[in-house]
Amino acid sequence: MVKQERAWKYPQLVLSPEEVYSMPSKDPHVREELLMPSTIEDIDAAMLDYLNNTLDIHTETNKGFKKVPVIWVAAERAAQIKQHKDLRDDNGAIIYPLMTLERNSITKDLTQKGSVFANIPPVNDEKRGSITVARRINQKKTSEFANADAKRKFNQVNFKTKKQNKKIVYETYTVPLPVYINVNYTISITTEYQQQMNDIMTPFITSPGGINYFQLKRNNHMYEGFIESDFTANNTVNDLQDQERKFMTDINIRVLGYLIGEDKNQETPKIVKRQSAVEVRFPREHVIFGDIPEPIGDDGFYKP
Repeated sequence: MVKQERAWKYPQLVLSPEEVYSMPSKDPHVREELLMPSTIEDIDAAMLDYLNNTLDIHTETNKGFKKVPVIWVAAERAAQIKQHKDLRDDNGAIIYPLMTLERNSITKDLTQKGSVFANIPPVNDEKRGSITVARRINQKKTSEFANADAKRKFNQVNFKTKKQNKKIVYETYTVPLPVYINVNYTISITTEYQQQMNDIMTPFITSPGGINYFQLKRNNHMYEGFIESDFTANNTVNDLQDQERKFMTDINIRVLGYLIGEDKNQETPKIVKRQSAVEVRFPREHVIFGDIPEPIGDDGFYKP
């Protein structure tokens, strides 16, 4: 309810992504994309999408060559059981192989600020906004100024002249300053056989090539991921007790991401549109101190 009241109070300031880039460009050299806010949830979803779709790891099981499921471990246990019934057998035991993803920590490192290194304060008004991300000409307002000048000078709308129109209205779009963060994740791999562990670990080693760097994308935002060199093994195969025999490996990944805005707690618009002023006019004032103007007669009316 609070969000609706704020949107109603400043209806001209609250813009959806569709409103920002609603006008298609005819210039083949211009590419227009939707600009969505970047949140912690977007970084988590990008990391999960990288494991599920980009790597798309498969291995041999007792039911054939199957995709290895990936689970976000932060969810409630009851919700996991309800949403992933296929991951448990009739006795409720977990079916392996399995990968789990967990976010361990978030660090705001002031030494890593990406392309925007300096702190840029927002504009001091109710709209706010710090970084200009787009600028274009408002064709409708610019043509209205040109037609008004033509009507005043030549008494004709759309009158063509050789004089260049200097009253050009520009639209600029600004967003809050991106804040860069390091997000640390742990991928836990659990299998029943050594060959399954080899199949799952290999894409993490070979897919980045000769480096440990990869890219994650979400809602037209790009984040950078770095795979730690050490893959920690926590196997229980050497344990001769009655506990379950499993192969377990932890892979640590650090993602350099950024946040734009305060997500649901932001009171100001996430995307701000401003129009430039093409001319400034001051009204002419007349001050009279007791004298009767000449155009006014004795009867108090203007003379013909």
